[in-house]
Amino acid sequence: MFPEISRPSKNFTAMPAHERLGVCFHHSTLEFDATIEHILHSDSPVSYHGIIGGDGTRCTFVTDELIAWHAGASAFLGRTRCNDFLLGLAFTGNTYQAPLTAAQHASALEWLTLRWKRHGWTPAVMTDHRTIAPGRKDDLNPAEWTRLHAAIVGRFGHR
Repeated sequence: MFPEISRPSKNFTAMPAHERLGVCFHHSTLEFDATIEHILHSDSPVSYHGIIGGDGTRCTFVTDELIAWHAGASAFLGRTRCNDFLLGLAFTGNTYQAPLTAAQHASALEWLTLRWKRHGWTPAVMTDHRTIAPGRKDDLNPAEWTRLHAAIVGRFGHR
């Protein structure tokens, strides 16, 4: 198991309860400690449920039951306000400059495994920020999203 730390963010909405219908993946462009500092800075209006560093270490900012502020103006599966129903999981770094590490992939799959059956997820409810906010956001690099999605399908199957 990969190490996981908690650094609670004030950037969340408590009501209504998060629907946890799927996951939106992001990249932070910053390294692990810099991302944590940015998310926790008093001027930062964003948060993720969690972030995964290059070595696979995870940091939780917002618990799954709460709505993190990660997606912004977005739409997925015919719905808007993706923050309300997609958990936000980010990877440190910029996926256009360097690919996700093997440890990041393995840690993400481990994180998903802890939730997959409980929430009845399928690969169809996994997405990236670029897909839900086209023209506004560009993460993940399409090649990296393809690799990650293939790893998810490989672990959990098509259904």
